[in-house]
Amino acid sequence: MNEIVKGKQSLLFLHAPRIVSASSVVGSKESEGPLRKLFDRAEKDDLFGAQTWEEAESTMQKEACMTALRKAGISAEEIRYLFGGDLLRQGIATSMGVEDFQIPMFGLYGACSTSGEALALAAMSASAGYGRYMMAVTSSHFGSAEKEFRFPLGYANQRPLSAQWTVTGSGAFVVAGADVPPEPESGTKLEPGAPGRNASGGERRFSHVRISGITVGKIVDYGLKDSQNMGACMAPAAMDTISRNFEDMGRSAGYYDRIITGDLGYIGSSILTDLLKGQGHDIRGRHLDCGMTVFDRETQDTHAGGSGCGCAAVTLAAYVLPKIESGEWGRVLFVPTGALMSTVSFNEGASVPGIAHGIVLEHF
Repeated sequence: MNEIVKGKQSLLFLHAPRIVSASSVVGSKESEGPLRKLFDRAEKDDLFGAQTWEEAESTMQKEACMTALRKAGISAEEIRYLFGGDLLRQGIATSMGVEDFQIPMFGLYGACSTSGEALALAAMSASAGYGRYMMAVTSSHFGSAEKEFRFPLGYANQRPLSAQWTVTGSGAFVVAGADVPPEPESGTKLEPGAPGRNASGGERRFSHVRISGITVGKIVDYGLKDSQNMGACMAPAAMDTISRNFEDMGRSAGYYDRIITGDLGYIGSSILTDLLKGQGHDIRGRHLDCGMTVFDRETQDTHAGGSGCGCAAVTLAAYVLPKIESGEWGRVLFVPTGALMSTVSFNEGASVPGIAHGIVLEHF
């Protein structure tokens, strides 16, 4: 057995799988934000040379996967299983984006929590020995998400202050079993500026980041129906997963250097800290939200912050993992959050339930 069942929702890996590479591909607005120098590719054309928003999102996913493979120094044929998803119906951005790789694929939908769901399943598969390498990938696109869930951009509708800005971005991750060497047997280091290098010239392949455990979230519904305030809809799910991680693992907030949520934004993050404080957990001072990190609130008109599958994924790949790799952060609880809604459920007056998955990342 390569894992220990902890409590009601968690697993602790005895032979922890590692994240050996990560990539981030973003659009124009993200390229102007605080993390602009850290992304692998920042494109000024949000269509990425395609004809539609959906094709552009697929292009991002394909580029993110290619970059992650290059950084890992492996080929697509060496990936046993790919876990991926997006926000579009039937997951078309993913299926069309990764089609050319011909990797056995599990299509996922966890809304904006998909990066956590994909990493959890990839880690479980790698730890169980089902293959040497797994891949997790997800994406979102402002144009395709607006058309899917709200109004096409041509409508020029007014957005309330509680609304968040869907990140145009894709993040891909290669997860390896504990027995896989830190460096591939064949493969060469990339020089600064080569494909797979970010603007800061970061290392091509991680050697010190492992997934030591997971806490799989459950659906939490407080009855909120405002799809333009997704932070409030998702905050209860984040609270539930974080508190469950503490209980299952026998830990407190102080165990982690950072507790990082996916895209609660400014409103949802405030609600989360209040909810956890009511349970006796004070995460202020160590909480970080990707939706509050990827954009600059003072100079970019994004209202309550960033959102979308790509929000947590590109922030993890470009900003969080390098800090763990360097040892600046020793232990991180990464909690991507998702609002489980559709145009049908919204039009029928249903509430917007949330879900959040916890990934324990450690420097070793």
